Amino acid sequence: MDADPEAEIVLSLPDALRGAFKDPLGPIETDAEVLVGDVVGPLITVGDVVTYHFERIGHTPDVAVVDGLTERDTVEDDVARTLEASDARRREANNPAATLSESMLRTLREALEAAEPTVIDVDGEEDLVTLPAIAIAPEGASVVYGQPGEGMVHVRVDEEVRERARGLLERMDGDHERARELLGAESFVNEGPE
Repeated sequence: MDADPEAEIVLSLPDALRGAFKDPLGPIETDAEVLVGDVVGPLITVGDVVTYHFERIGHTPDVAVVDGLTERDTVEDDVARTLEASDARRREANNPAATLSESMLRTLREALEAAEPTVIDVDGEEDLVTLPAIAIAPEGASVVYGQPGEGMVHVRVDEEVRERARGLLERMDGDHERARELLGAESFVNEGPE
């Protein structure tokens, strides 16, 4: 990954919007085996520990986004070893903290379109990837991400939660048209009435 990640930032999180990410977008579960029982479509995980919990019970996510960190600290060796042992194909993406980069958005879309499970190894931070994942995941998919100190948030993708994610993406700073192109023409910018 030789590209300058600063040059490819598409959206960035303004300080005024940081509080909007405190409330979970779905119910919180602490047991991956219970949570996986509620998964009926594709499974997208965002975060190393969340992904680890599914891999540990033998349920490889369709798309996993990891950065080697949990709550800003390096993941434990057992987590890292389990993630490295995954049979999923691996992709890489640059994504500086508090941003969504061209590399990240393109790689996420390609992973969601792929037939085989994919792990996206992020050079930077994956925290905000939950939003575009929800915005472009198919109806009925499950997006699972970590809520620090509480557990795993399970978002079952439907139009209501997709609109909430799109609204948050629209409130970020940056090139919304470029983000839309990278994610797919129909993906998140609300066109409004014709």
